[in-house]
Amino acid sequence: MSGPVVVHLMRHGEPAMTGRLLGRTDAPATAVGIEACRRAAAGLMVEAIVSSDLVRAAACAGAIAAPLGLSPRYDPRWRELDFGTWDGMAPGGIDPDALARFHADPDAAPPPEGERWSALTARVADALAAIDRPALVVTHAGAMRAALAATCGFDVHQAWAFALPYAACLSLTLWPGTPPMAQITGLASPGFAA
Repeated sequence: MSGPVVVHLMRHGEPAMTGRLLGRTDAPATAVGIEACRRAAAGLMVEAIVSSDLVRAAACAGAIAAPLGLSPRYDPRWRELDFGTWDGMAPGGIDPDALARFHADPDAAPPPEGERWSALTARVADALAAIDRPALVVTHAGAMRAALAATCGFDVHQAWAFALPYAACLSLTLWPGTPPMAQITGLASPGFAA
């Protein structure tokens, strides 16, 4: 990219399974969740739509793209953190000490057989670097937080300080360069003013 580019990051709509650690678990979005994303995207000026390849994000991206005459590009780098053996589990079913260690330092104490925070941040940074025009990315809360870490230099605790409910949209203005630099230009979610 030669000049700044606005990238809107949207969390997928509410999935059929809630209250669980959904990383690689491919739970579909509800019809209400898809409609919330479609409404949240209304008025965004984009030339491209990119999506996680997981169905809960891909269905929302397809619903947004169709009326715009765009075809989403599906990119697995925009997937949620892989929670390993915890994937699909409710937090109450996980050893509380292990979960507390993960929350305190998700790089040093990743989920068993799961992904480290630094790996998520690196793949999201690579995916961001591939965007060269105004775009909407339909993704997951963890990937959105990783984008904040990669572009704004937030540590994991700062990135997790953002409330990102289903269908929330975080807008970044990205400038070319190494490391990537961004400015948060908006945060909106259903029920909140932009």
